[in-house]
Amino acid sequence: MIFSPFKWLNNMKKLVVSLMAGLAFTGCVNMNVANEEPKTVSEPSIAPVTTVFMAGDSTMSIKHPKDFPETGWGVPFATFFDDTVRVENRAKNGRSTKTFITEGRWGKIMDEVKPGDYVFIQFGHNDESIKKQERYTTPEEFKINLTQFIRETREKDANPILLSPITRRYFDGDSITLTHSHSPMVVEVAAEQGVAFIDMDPLTRAYFEEMGDEASTLRFMHIKPNLHPNYPNGVRDNTHTNRLGAREIAQLVLVELKKMDHPLVERLRTPDPKHLKLTY
Repeated sequence: MIFSPFKWLNNMKKLVVSLMAGLAFTGCVNMNVANEEPKTVSEPSIAPVTTVFMAGDSTMSIKHPKDFPETGWGVPFATFFDDTVRVENRAKNGRSTKTFITEGRWGKIMDEVKPGDYVFIQFGHNDESIKKQERYTTPEEFKINLTQFIRETREKDANPILLSPITRRYFDGDSITLTHSHSPMVVEVAAEQGVAFIDMDPLTRAYFEEMGDEASTLRFMHIKPNLHPNYPNGVRDNTHTNRLGAREIAQLVLVELKKMDHPLVERLRTPDPKHLKLTY
């Protein structure tokens, strides 16, 4: 091949001209962009998150896997709401109003609660335990503690919701025996303080009475021996619910909130469209 310096020089000139034209065009484009008015991008509106705190005992609390299938009703209840609601379940096994205060659990809720939040308050099972004096509260002390919870929640511009304890499942014929000595005090405090109130003791008692002894057993911690690794010797517990019982109690709470036309009902999870095609 014969090398021609003239042809090479001519090609280089064409290349330079092409590059300069490209740079000029880019400059024009950049100039136009620079002269354009900046466009305002609207930020998507984010609804403020409301926190629902849950203060209570084992019938409400989150369980360690070693205790499964025992389940507190606060666990399924937390799944009922959309992303604008965050549920903080601070309930703890074995706690009464007294120990919830002395252990600093109530104080931590008050440190974190903000205006517009909600605090569900449900005690009684352990306040009634006369044989366990570290937990026990007299009826007068119990009322004082519940009143304190309500007052301090309101002082934070938050919203207390008071609940009586859920029933124990002790059948006598077709009826469940009333075992909660402190439930009447919850009713009294609710009336005195004018607070949102769900009377869960008679509500759950009527619910389980209607289904009867045998069917209601399936909602509580009744497991025969050699069936579950957590309970090799079996368990017969008429106080604590399993997953089914917890879900049904949580549903009862939700139904009562709907009857109240409570603001939390407006924050429920949006159903999956395919679920709207289902009926019962």
